[in-house]
Amino acid sequence: MKKFVCADMNRFNSLITQTDSIYREAAFKLGLTYSAMMVLYAVLNNGGSCPISDICAFGINKQTVNSALRKLETEDVVFLEAAGGRRKNVRLTENGMALAEKTILKIINIENEIFASWTKNERETYIELTKRYMNQLSEKVSKI
Repeated sequence: MKKFVCADMNRFNSLITQTDSIYREAAFKLGLTYSAMMVLYAVLNNGGSCPISDICAFGINKQTVNSALRKLETEDVVFLEAAGGRRKNVRLTENGMALAEKTILKIINIENEIFASWTKNERETYIELTKRYMNQLSEKVSKI
């Protein structure tokens, strides 16, 4: 049987899938849905308020983000505020900030700890190669 994906690409795809699974496991352990975790991560990482578009930039489609936001609003975790025109910002409530600090901050601290254990050169190489791969992939996919 013919294989279409080279061994290195299989390894790379496996690592991406495993990384995503770890984040989904973290969300579960923190008592959050994956989409809620990503919303809280984006908002906390931006100081407690950010445009909806910044949340979508985490790779979650707009419909999923909007569903998560509606649920988080009903739980008094976030609220939406006008940001000019049709744009809106997502802001953490007091309850939301407490929840984010108790959950998302754990993930951010883990990520920071891992990156801090790498040399500056290792971090830069990892980021540069990942960025290069994503840019090339995006460019080629746009031509399909």
